[in-house]
Amino acid sequence: MANPLTGKRILLGITGSIAAYKGADLASKLTQAGAVLDVILTRSAEKFITPLTFQSLTGRKCYTDDDLWGGEGHVTHIGLGRAAEMVVIAPASATTLARLANGFGDTLLSLAVLASHSPLILAPAMDVGMYMHPATQANVETLRSRGAHFIGPAEGRMASGLVGFGRFVEPADILRELRFLASSGGPLNGKKLVVTAGGSQEAIDPVRLITNRSSGKQGYAVAQAALDAGAKVTLISAPTSLTPPFGAEVIPVKSAAEMQQAVIHACQDADVLIMAAAVADFRPANPSAQKIKKTGDPLTIQLEPTQDILAEIAQRRERLPKLQKVIGFAAESQDLLANARKKLEAKKLDLIVANDISASDAGFEVDTNRVTFIMGDGTMNSRPLSTKEEVAAQIINQVIDWLS
Repeated sequence: MANPLTGKRILLGITGSIAAYKGADLASKLTQAGAVLDVILTRSAEKFITPLTFQSLTGRKCYTDDDLWGGEGHVTHIGLGRAAEMVVIAPASATTLARLANGFGDTLLSLAVLASHSPLILAPAMDVGMYMHPATQANVETLRSRGAHFIGPAEGRMASGLVGFGRFVEPADILRELRFLASSGGPLNGKKLVVTAGGSQEAIDPVRLITNRSSGKQGYAVAQAALDAGAKVTLISAPTSLTPPFGAEVIPVKSAAEMQQAVIHACQDADVLIMAAAVADFRPANPSAQKIKKTGDPLTIQLEPTQDILAEIAQRRERLPKLQKVIGFAAESQDLLANARKKLEAKKLDLIVANDISASDAGFEVDTNRVTFIMGDGTMNSRPLSTKEEVAAQIINQVIDWLS
């Protein structure tokens, strides 16, 4: 499943704000994501940044109000507005919000918006007093009532030195939200997927714990791919430094017991469970309530098995009638395929993704994986070394094939 922004025709409006330079960053990120970008600068925006900047970043002509009165002036705004699959104005100034709310058609950008029938996304940027002014708030509510989607503004320090709401949302965060909005109506629309990620943690005492080397990258990539396909995603995540994909319902957990409880609850109305988390197989049998002091003597920690989440799901499948498919992962350091097959059969999985964690370029803590898909009927498909995003897309494509 490709990034839903790839090939998307987007009209990006840049208005008069010091945040216009961040609009250039957003244009660059959208172009790198594969979007086909048409950019319009307002007169005020040209005071902060030039059309050449955007032409250099997008490889396409950047439009200004001068184009409204050119040789194609009678159709330029219609062509731009009707061609766009999504209209994004970032940054959106107070003046532009007022123009749009009141239907003014006195600029190329406002005329293109009037001509467009596509979703309108607005990322305001202005001083806190301007944003909180009753007139601006009324315009925001008017635009919301007409279906406009707002990203931000964020709270923070303004160029004026004041602190409050009005700050432009960072381009990377806008990109994540636009990616989510672009996925609407995808092939998994109306389906719920539960994805687990990261390495669970089992306490030895209040300070120390047992965990593993899982970074959560593969599970987070699977969650993003599912969102790209239009699914509703519940991401059950052990501690990780990763930023969750926008649009996912994130349930943070630490231990295997917490993850089991969260998985069972989330699967009550789920269509698919994808267990990408590296769940600890053992935990301290008697964790200490106080920090264990170092005495110089050897320390023995008795371990006991943790909950087997996939085995529990297998026992409950008949009581989870909506749960159509369960996918597991097998991270092995020896006898990869034999051990993966045993897990597939014992846990009654529909698919197991096997990867050899002894390889330096695959498995934990790296950005690539070399996996073998083993289906419930025993058929195998070995994949070449791929990014974890590519592996995630292959998994979600299989889910799409199943559910469609």
